[in-house]
Amino acid sequence: MDHIADEGIQDKRFFETDIYFSEKDGKAALTHILNKMDQNLEMFTTKYPTPSSVNFNYQPLDNIDWTAGFWTGMLWLAYELTSDEKYRRIAETQLDSFKERIDKRIHVDTHDLGFLYTLSAISAYKLTESNEAKQMALQAADLLVDRYHEKAGILQAWGDLTNPNQRGRMIIDCNMNLPLLYWASEVTGRDKYYQIANSHAWQAARYIVRNDSSTYHTFYMNPETGEPIKGDTHQGFSDESCWSRGQAWAIYGFTLSYLYTNDLRYIDTAKKTANYFLNRLPSDFVCYWDLIFTEGNEERDSSGAAIAACGLLELSKHLPLLDENKKIYENAALRIILSLSENYTTKNNNQSNGILLQGVYHKRENVGVNECCIWGDYFYFEALVRLIKDWKPYW
Repeated sequence: MDHIADEGIQDKRFFETDIYFSEKDGKAALTHILNKMDQNLEMFTTKYPTPSSVNFNYQPLDNIDWTAGFWTGMLWLAYELTSDEKYRRIAETQLDSFKERIDKRIHVDTHDLGFLYTLSAISAYKLTESNEAKQMALQAADLLVDRYHEKAGILQAWGDLTNPNQRGRMIIDCNMNLPLLYWASEVTGRDKYYQIANSHAWQAARYIVRNDSSTYHTFYMNPETGEPIKGDTHQGFSDESCWSRGQAWAIYGFTLSYLYTNDLRYIDTAKKTANYFLNRLPSDFVCYWDLIFTEGNEERDSSGAAIAACGLLELSKHLPLLDENKKIYENAALRIILSLSENYTTKNNNQSNGILLQGVYHKRENVGVNECCIWGDYFYFEALVRLIKDWKPYW
């Protein structure tokens, strides 16, 4: 996107040296994840972890939140990694509640249908060829399409489509929900899903990504005229700062839009947002909760770091060998993953049922601050799986 400046990598020495993440380190990190999951299987067979922990422990919750798919996605990752049928059995048990949720329209007035049904149902379809899982994911795609404002070219974020305070609002998180639509287009041959996903991604690149490659969390469009109104934040430090998890969603989300469209403008946007993110990392490579902070006593967000690591690994995969950033992004992802595995996990906390410490759900409302976040656990697991096998994304 021409309006977006590229500040490049300001200090390449941190990322040019190859990072050694040994097979032993990888196995130890994965063993910790699987052990924690095994401890949780009984509690989270028909229930789901709360979005964030309290005192580093998740509580059981019905399938009503936007985060339910992350635990089910972890079960599918565990099954794919180990071939252990116990993970598949529980994941398939959970599909019953995802079917009930979509059939009965339980808390589905949300853009997060991709988070919910990509990691639960599309993963099931890809791994087991379950037709039932395929059909519920297509139902979710149809509900997501209902959130499309044609004049604005966007999918509306959050809640009631008639709420005047929410109409025409898009958020950077939604980039990660678009693969649900791209996938639906592939399996049905219906172009409308693709066109809507591509339109939203394009508008996000035009308006959510600022001129300096940082991102707004939210942006408002006039749904009747399609005119841009303003950008602001919901979870960042300020309207003009850059919420770390949002920037991570941008890196990964624009890369995934490239995966389905082959439009190099998405790769270009992903690279620019990645450079902005990497230039603002502290010395241990785990971002603060907002990128306005690069040092000091503010909280880190390990979940944002894990998302960014996955995005950087996927981005690197699609760059040509001669692109100098290809190795830089891979090394940066490895530095992040190594730092998380060494300093940010519950490996020394037997009382916690989470995996990744020092996550931040919603700092401004003091929810899930310096706690485990279930999406952080999922993306940390995904990142490690990416390092040890040629993983085909559920996204």
